[in-house]
Amino acid sequence: MQYPKIIAIGSDHAGFEYKSVLVAFLQDKNIEVKDFGTHSNDSVDYPDYVHPVCQYIEDNPSTMGILICGSANGVAITANKHQKIRAALCWKNEISALARQHNDANIVCIPARFISLEEAKEIVETFLSTDFEGGRHQNRVDKIACC
Repeated sequence: MQYPKIIAIGSDHAGFEYKSVLVAFLQDKNIEVKDFGTHSNDSVDYPDYVHPVCQYIEDNPSTMGILICGSANGVAITANKHQKIRAALCWKNEISALARQHNDANIVCIPARFISLEEAKEIVETFLSTDFEGGRHQNRVDKIACC
């Protein structure tokens, strides 16, 4: 798989440092990054940044996303309220691969307080470079949406 041409990214204050590093990491790979904030480590409400990332991905289906907060639970829960979003909380590289291969996840959620920056880069790289396997997994993915 080739990397997506555009990545949407967002974080709250707990994920701001990781987001800044990941934006530069992606830009070094010549990937265009749509940064939906936050733009400082001042306390903010994560849904204010999650919803614009999800809306952008819903409007641009070939785009993938990255969301970062302290535990990644808040951003994942919020993102998965969107019908066309399959956000996966990934704290290990193997989970990011399986999220793509089996679940066709289109957003990776990174728990900044529980993994290193190097682990975050590895997880993102794996997530963005792994293809959905389809096959028996497609039927399952087709059953995710509730409406």
